[in-house]
Amino acid sequence: MTTLSEPAATLPTMGTEELLRAAAETIHRPRALAEAETFHVGVDLGTASTVLVVVDQDGWPVLTLTHPSGALRDGVVVDFVGAAKVVEELRQRAEANLGRALTEAATAYPPGVAESDQRTCQFVVERAGFEAVATCDEVQAAQRVLRVSNGVLVDVGGGSTGVGVLRDGQLVHLDDRPGGGHHLDLILAGALGVSIAEAERLKREDGASQLPILRPGIERIASQIRAMTTHHRGLPVHVAGGALRVPGAADVVAAFLDVPVHIHPHAELITPLGITHFAPSR
Repeated sequence: MTTLSEPAATLPTMGTEELLRAAAETIHRPRALAEAETFHVGVDLGTASTVLVVVDQDGWPVLTLTHPSGALRDGVVVDFVGAAKVVEELRQRAEANLGRALTEAATAYPPGVAESDQRTCQFVVERAGFEAVATCDEVQAAQRVLRVSNGVLVDVGGGSTGVGVLRDGQLVHLDDRPGGGHHLDLILAGALGVSIAEAERLKREDGASQLPILRPGIERIASQIRAMTTHHRGLPVHVAGGALRVPGAADVVAAFLDVPVHIHPHAELITPLGITHFAPSR
């Protein structure tokens, strides 16, 4: 049995849907921080985009910033300098918006990557100007938000899919494999003869119409989930990450696995929000 890492700060919990909705609202309408109020910063280094989230001392979202990334592939940093520049830009934007210096943060890595790749994620955020950086894996981060008791927590990112099996709230199995949203973009781009960027836009804005083309790719992700949970069949699946934000994707995965599948609105913000639980307060 694997024990979940203890977060750096114990933040009060609130309803998942309410929390995600509040975080989505701060993308366009950031909240102000009181002068002496402490806060926590999470940085999610993604394949498609990097996300920086600031929450207040009660764990309530204050600011959410995103930026196209491309510096990671299959969950591993392939462009260290590019990744650090994106995080630095997000840090500077957040500081300008909040009027506060951001010097401590947490970041996450896909479960199962080598320790050297875990450290690289930390070094990227440090290179971006953060003085103290804590780390956790993406499934642990997502669990801080979803609080799954008995089920399979799946973090489907742009380049990789990670799973955590939870029994009575305890993590009993953890795994990660390549394959995610970027692979769906490749399928769509090839079928329609468009660029990867255009395929990503179509997937996000007109996913329902593209579902017949994307179905084989979604089923491939479902097959990866099944392969990583061979000894834990029958448990409900809870999905984090933005790769499966396609209307009907949950039904495809549910039919393939023959279990209930839950994909929350704004699922792309689950892991970034969870990462903040591991960050030192500022």
